[in-house]
Amino acid sequence: MHDRLFPHPELLQEQLQAFMDQHIYPNEERYQEQLHALPNRFSTVPLMEELKALAKEEGLWNLFMPYDHGGLKNEDYAPLAEIMGRVLWSPEIFNCNAPDTGNMEVIERYGNEEHKERWLKPLLNGEIRSAFAMTEPEVASSDATNIETSIVRDGDEYVINGRKWYTSGALDPRCRVMILMGKTDPNNPSRHRQQSQILVPLPWPGVTVKRMHPVFGYDDAPHGHPEVIFDNVRVPVDHLLLGEGRGFEIAQGRLGPGRIHHCMRLIGASERALERMIRRLRLRKAFGKTVAEQSVWKERIAESRIMIDQARLLTLHAAWKMDTVGNKAALKEIASIKVAVPNMACKVIDWAIQAFGAAGVSAEYGLSYQYANARLIRIADGPDEVHRDQIARLELAHYTDAPSKRGGNAHVAPRDKGEGLATKPRFIA
Repeated sequence: MHDRLFPHPELLQEQLQAFMDQHIYPNEERYQEQLHALPNRFSTVPLMEELKALAKEEGLWNLFMPYDHGGLKNEDYAPLAEIMGRVLWSPEIFNCNAPDTGNMEVIERYGNEEHKERWLKPLLNGEIRSAFAMTEPEVASSDATNIETSIVRDGDEYVINGRKWYTSGALDPRCRVMILMGKTDPNNPSRHRQQSQILVPLPWPGVTVKRMHPVFGYDDAPHGHPEVIFDNVRVPVDHLLLGEGRGFEIAQGRLGPGRIHHCMRLIGASERALERMIRRLRLRKAFGKTVAEQSVWKERIAESRIMIDQARLLTLHAAWKMDTVGNKAALKEIASIKVAVPNMACKVIDWAIQAFGAAGVSAEYGLSYQYANARLIRIADGPDEVHRDQIARLELAHYTDAPSKRGGNAHVAPRDKGEGLATKPRFIA
């Protein structure tokens, strides 16, 4: 039994909300001013370090830490991620930002003691940042078995050659380590045993950050999503994580919690977009009455509330299932939220932009940036189409071709010990 690092989750929510009210919301404008005043946008915003020190003092640090390593259950962390998600840059204040959270979990679970001392410890302290390199420009990365970057053993070293892009975090000047996924055994008959994950120190000979890729015109400074070239990059053999051919195993362990985090942050962003929408609609008048009184906007407000609440409950259910039966058994629920939540967020934020009119597409209120982020998440960590395909395959697996005694040959019944009958309705469980 691990000692718990944090107090009761409900107390944490109150404490985090108070921190947001006192330190984050009042500093949103100051953050933008400091960011735009930097001589190089890819450098540290002074306000961030100031607020991080406060968060550490209050114990609001590394809240993402998983339960089996002394932290919180997914179900308990999810509401905290929602609170942080209301401001795009706030998760880093609490050392809970991607891709660092996923990278820290990977190093903690699969790294050796040297990896943990060299990279995990300073990451947990917020002293360095990290990057994750998986997506490639020359292949359809929605099928990760397509990746072509090679990792070839040469004596006591692995030699890496390839080209990655949208390598989140690699432009941050504090970035000191990258987790890269490539192929160590391209001829393995199992397509899911060809890949491995390896730690690449930064800066490092042969690693070249070629260019920055914007997301809908946003550079996401200071972290960024650059293209990175690997030209005969040599790293020690012991930098390989877990073993050759186990890259997918590591990826699956990483992506479940990461998707919960993404989804809950988007729910927080959607809640804030709805709040802003309603305030704007109540203040503005058109055709003799407030815009909020127009029937189309009443319907959009109602639909937004319904969709946000549905998304939150679906995500909390996925988090609960991950906690109780494990990530593998919760694959369908995780895939479901990864489709439902970003699509919901895109719709709600889009309506908020419409309510603000020209101001909505400007940088004044942050709605356009929130929309760009929500739209990106429909692709990041697997596109909608891949998750829908997985949901369908998992759902089909519950059924056989045996005719149902309840509905005759016209129906296909859920499996029940080979009899083709369902013993109970399949509700959320």
